[in-house]
Amino acid sequence: MSDTTAYDDLLDRVGRIANVSHAGELLSWDQQVMMPEKGTPARSRQLSALSAVEHDLLTADELGGLLDDLEAADLPDERRAVVREVRRERERAVRVPTELVERISAASSEALTAWREARTDDDFETFAPHLEELLDLKRRYAEHIDPDRDPYEVLFEEYEPCLPLEHAEEVLTTLREAVVPLVDGVRASEADLATDAFAGTFEADRQEALMRDVLDDLGYPWERGRLDAAPHPFSTGTTYDARITTRYDESDPMGALLSTIHEFGHATYTLGLPDDAYGSPLGEARDLSIHESQSRLWENHVGRSTAFWERCLPRVRDHLDVGDVSVREAYEAVNAVDPTNLVRVEADELTYHLHIVLRFEIERDLIRGGLDVAEVPAVWNEKMASYLGVRPETDAEGCLQDIHWSHGNFGYFPTYSLGSVIAAQLFDAADRDVDGLDDSIRRGEFDPLHEWLTDRIHRHGKRFETNELVRRATGSDVAADAFVDYATEKYTELYDIDR
Repeated sequence: MSDTTAYDDLLDRVGRIANVSHAGELLSWDQQVMMPEKGTPARSRQLSALSAVEHDLLTADELGGLLDDLEAADLPDERRAVVREVRRERERAVRVPTELVERISAASSEALTAWREARTDDDFETFAPHLEELLDLKRRYAEHIDPDRDPYEVLFEEYEPCLPLEHAEEVLTTLREAVVPLVDGVRASEADLATDAFAGTFEADRQEALMRDVLDDLGYPWERGRLDAAPHPFSTGTTYDARITTRYDESDPMGALLSTIHEFGHATYTLGLPDDAYGSPLGEARDLSIHESQSRLWENHVGRSTAFWERCLPRVRDHLDVGDVSVREAYEAVNAVDPTNLVRVEADELTYHLHIVLRFEIERDLIRGGLDVAEVPAVWNEKMASYLGVRPETDAEGCLQDIHWSHGNFGYFPTYSLGSVIAAQLFDAADRDVDGLDDSIRRGEFDPLHEWLTDRIHRHGKRFETNELVRRATGSDVAADAFVDYATEKYTELYDIDR
């Protein structure tokens, strides 16, 4: 078999795997957005079956043989990257029994429904057995992949395979050391920010109309996407169909707006992947740290900027009765720091990272066996009090607020902070490269930023590993320095904090 024939056969097999995976993602989207309340028993079986098919395709001997043949072939760099990525995924998969993959999928589907009920009823004990089962299953999963390594490190590589966990821990430590003094400075500040600029009651349908208007302005292509409501905002899809969800709180329209812009960032990355590489690693996103960098860049560096609010405020006034709010007041309102906020997805961009550190430490200890499930609510509350000076009164606003553990996504949370630091690096580089970027945002001309991100990040898919991709785009390795500089400058100005 020629190298070209072998490579074409590889792409065909990988494309089938991708299609099965995307079908499962679509069923999961439906479960979170539209599925009838009692649909879980069938849905869990459907998702379990698809996960087994995907696993069997990935572990097939024929695929392994093709990878072996191509490993020794003289391939162009892009094709060698495809072989590298498929091999990485397959080497993990072949070590895990299909029945374990099926059980994890079914348990996650069942846990999602249990989590929703537990959160609604503020009843952690309802969710606890499902969490215990998922922890056991994921420990077994990690042990199959590498019994001699830290299981949390193995699971972290599911979401960020190219950066070592040690690097993520260094970033989190740097962020904590930088954020805590800034938050202390905010607490001590006498600055009177316009935190009530968007106070009031705003019907969900009027908020939705605003979200659609803003998405239009940002350039969201409705022919390849849609906007829906979900208990926990998320985005999913492919370069042909990248969907956004958000959630509405009638007392907090800015929460919906920033969540929508955040998910737009995810979707625009997915949509920016090359159509002609669909179904191969060159048409897939470079894992979650980079994915999160796109959402955090649009949410924070665009959506919380003065330039954006000069553009957006008239749209807010068109849809919501917010009175005579100035651009500066809007800017202060969406950037105000609230250390007493309990909910991660509603957190300001500064204290957000303390929420991540808390979750990272808890899930790491759960996986490593140093923390029992029954202890989670108390440990969560203690850490919240220690890091943010506030203690949840209910588990619904404490340890039950996030959806990730119901999916079995242990090792996911560090990618949020990694994404934030990469976002700061990317926006700095874009600002250097794109003449008048702020002015473009102010005028609602978002194409220059879209085009820069597509050229530097999106179009490459998984051709480059995380650090190389960031270095090519910005000139620097992944590091927290740009975020620390950005946050220090921004919040010392907002709160008149002495440096």
